Amino acid sequence: MDFAPTQRSLEYQRKLHAFMAECVYPAESVAKQQVADAHNPHHFPAVLADLKAEAKRRGLWNLFHPHATDGPALTNAEYAPLAEIMGRSIHLAPEACNCNAPDTGNMEILELFGTEEHREKYLKPLLAGEIRSAFCMTEPGVASSDATNISMQMERVDGGYRLNGRKWFASNGMHPHLEVLIVMGKTSPDADTYRQQSMLVVPADADGVRIERNLPVFGYHDREGHAEVVFDDVFVPDKDILLGEGRGFEIAQARLGPGRIHHCMRAIGMAERALDLLIERASQRTTFGKRLIDRDTVRETIAESRINIDMVRGLVLRAAWLMDTAGNKAARMEIAAIKVAAPRMALEVVDRAIQIFGGEGVTDDQPLAAMWAGLRTLRLADGPDEVHLMTIARQEIRRHQKENTDGHR
Repeated sequence: MDFAPTQRSLEYQRKLHAFMAECVYPAESVAKQQVADAHNPHHFPAVLADLKAEAKRRGLWNLFHPHATDGPALTNAEYAPLAEIMGRSIHLAPEACNCNAPDTGNMEILELFGTEEHREKYLKPLLAGEIRSAFCMTEPGVASSDATNISMQMERVDGGYRLNGRKWFASNGMHPHLEVLIVMGKTSPDADTYRQQSMLVVPADADGVRIERNLPVFGYHDREGHAEVVFDDVFVPDKDILLGEGRGFEIAQARLGPGRIHHCMRAIGMAERALDLLIERASQRTTFGKRLIDRDTVRETIAESRINIDMVRGLVLRAAWLMDTAGNKAARMEIAAIKVAAPRMALEVVDRAIQIFGGEGVTDDQPLAAMWAGLRTLRLADGPDEVHLMTIARQEIRRHQKENTDGHR
């Protein structure tokens, strides 16, 4: 394994750092004020449109896209430090560079499994940053950590399917530019367990689609929203099924691997920024005649945070390297490991920073409280910790049994 960054990754890192310093960080307070002035937590701030235009101008656009023909087509290992940098301003930078979830995963689905019509109608404007998309998989009332529990009915009718059911935590569901949904449900309830589900491409304004409400996360109404969506007799024509009946679980597995590692990369960026804020605050504050930065307990906190961040970064780079060299399936255990480790680590670092900030750390005057809420939610998104730990344990047990059988012990 060679984790030395390539020259093109280093060049993109340099350009992205400059973009963050010159444009993104100064825009954070502006975006916050523009949303507040609109009296709508889901308002699209004008400054973000400016950032998107500038990112395009600087060539910092669709950096995530491994299949791009008119872009950098970076490897996972090359993209990792870039996603980390964007994660430092999680509410602006990823969307400014058109590298935000869930659009990245949806774009890959449409690229790999969509029809020419899907690519023309939805993928092209998504790649151009003109529209947004949502992924509708999780459902209220069932344990969606096990995707086989998904119960939305996709009833076969003449010329297509009739959808009835309810989804929630559909990220981007409140975005004013939402145009398309990728929806998972059951088309074949009597088939084998992993062949019951299918995925359909559904226009957001289709008859019978209703955004019921936004779901706050720890009291935060994220700008893009986490919506509860009702499907009431929604007709979807045959042409809008992806791959065919019974292929939904297969598509979900292909989508979630890259999505999970991108989340972990960005989580490292959040931890790095929290550590920077911690050090800056500790350098400025004095208690009982001594700067916080000069106290042994604070220095231990800083050192522990650096160790924790670098350990997880190593795990993420290994997973990225394995995805690049052996494929997503071969990296399944490594992806599961980082999905557990990265949010936990980042939460701990953010929590340490909050403690150093004191009361201000839990207010909206600093980004730490919102970071904590997002990271704590990430321990559930794209599969809870327990599911990934189960995957790792199962693989380890198989390895142990195989080695005993082969006489390696």
